[in-house]
Amino acid sequence: RLHHGSRDTYCAAAPAYRAAARRIAGVLADRYAEHPALAMWHVHNEYGTSCHCEHTAAAFRTWLAHRHGDLDALNAAWVTSFWSQHYSDWAQIGTPRATQYLANPGQLLDFRRFWSDTLLAAYVEQRDLLRAANPRVPITTNYVLGDWVPVDHARWAQEVDLVAIDHYPSAVDSGAEEQTALAADLARGWARHAAGGGSPAWLLMESAANQIYTRRRMHTKEPGRMIRHSLSHVARGSRGAMFFQWRAPAGGAERFHAALVPHAGPDSRVFREAVEFGGTLERIGECDAGAVEASVAIVHDAASNWALQHPGLPSEELDHQAEVAAAHRALWSAGYACDMVVPGDAVEAYRLLVLPALYLASDATADWVRGHVARGGHLLVTWLSGVADEHARVRLGGYPGAFRDVLGVRVEEFHPLADGEQVPLSRGGTGRIWAETVHLAGAEIVTAYVGGTLDGQPAVTRHRSGAGAAWYVSTRPDDETYRQLMVEAARAAGVHPVCPDAPPGVEAVRRRAGQTSWLFLINHTDRPQPVPADGVDLLTDTAVDGKVMVPAGGAAVIRET
Repeated sequence: RLHHGSRDTYCAAAPAYRAAARRIAGVLADRYAEHPALAMWHVHNEYGTSCHCEHTAAAFRTWLAHRHGDLDALNAAWVTSFWSQHYSDWAQIGTPRATQYLANPGQLLDFRRFWSDTLLAAYVEQRDLLRAANPRVPITTNYVLGDWVPVDHARWAQEVDLVAIDHYPSAVDSGAEEQTALAADLARGWARHAAGGGSPAWLLMESAANQIYTRRRMHTKEPGRMIRHSLSHVARGSRGAMFFQWRAPAGGAERFHAALVPHAGPDSRVFREAVEFGGTLERIGECDAGAVEASVAIVHDAASNWALQHPGLPSEELDHQAEVAAAHRALWSAGYACDMVVPGDAVEAYRLLVLPALYLASDATADWVRGHVARGGHLLVTWLSGVADEHARVRLGGYPGAFRDVLGVRVEEFHPLADGEQVPLSRGGTGRIWAETVHLAGAEIVTAYVGGTLDGQPAVTRHRSGAGAAWYVSTRPDDETYRQLMVEAARAAGVHPVCPDAPPGVEAVRRRAGQTSWLFLINHTDRPQPVPADGVDLLTDTAVDGKVMVPAGGAAVIRET
């Protein structure tokens, strides 16, 4: 049991907490709803705290009855026949607390879904009070990113007026730039579900002005890095960039957290860069009208992420979020713009759809994927996709379960790899984490395993279907091999990089509104880089004729002609 002394020590299922939160929201609405300075309501902060008290258990049972209808359906969904876990009364069901050995995966998955819905209900109650006081003022809450968060952000986006995220990269090397791009692409994807509809606008509500938080230390951002990260978010659709915190405090748990005004005061590099970035936003304000152009979509699924955190899986390295990041990194490093989607989203506009470790797949999701290929779309599916249904029950008959037919393969057996173990691939490069015994059922071999018990067997396959094609990747390729594979799949789908001639280390994003387009060029290298472009650089207000020299560690934003 947690005790007072930190933060977030509350239960969103407790009636007393919910009543107190509504009371506070009501008082704020009465006092400030018509205040001329009120631009937006921000409810709560970083929803995610979970609980296992009796209030939670009772609410969980009510939620389960609504989801499953009766105990027979619940017992079937959870496969309670295993280990004699059959339930004959709703009162027998509790939250998934510590157990003697492995917990029931169906119960664990449903609890994560339930808790996301419970937190959302707590937010909606407060939102509705604020909305009634002044319907003209938008309302949101800030999403915190991370594997521990029991929140389905795409579902939540339907209940906010503006998706808002907090983003704190954890990598110190160039991985921080890729993490920034991924977070922004995720936010833009969630924003398409926002209640307001229309253009997927969103906001970077929290970021660190001068630090990157690793597991063991705080890394000071190099000069210009904060501006580049913030501009990467803006390029990908953010309405701006906000920071936590304004002034570094003398005490408290986060006394060394990054701040716009550090302990040194306003006469500091950090504050001067913040002022400089404010001027940058003023100069590029016209870009806010543009939408990001992307012909590739990556599927991200909260439920698959939760399901792969369960105990009893073949390897402790199975991670949907990590596989999404690996696929995104491969495309990002090759210069492709990516949108993020969830199962069931409209994907007709995308030439290439990527499914990284989409572990859970309902029959409807399987039909959705088949429909994309039937329309002539291209598909790339990685290992551990389609293995289980929406209840985390393994689909029998061989992997990748729901997608065997569209991929033209059947996986007989998996081979989890040890830490540091690699399997050579026939076209160069290696695979890690996972390998599989793959049988062809209409597909052709693109890459084979080399050596060992899998020598000569398929590692990467392609199944042609009409004008489309479906690729299957049965291992995690090394970064360069993965990049090359993504380039091959993208070319086959007719997809091109945003700026094909941009040098390595220069990030390119294009936004478009009607006949007007803006090209964001962000130079993450330590030397000036030439990039083909025509138009006007909004940052310097100078004409660009054929080529722009992007400053070392700097950026250019071109209104293209």
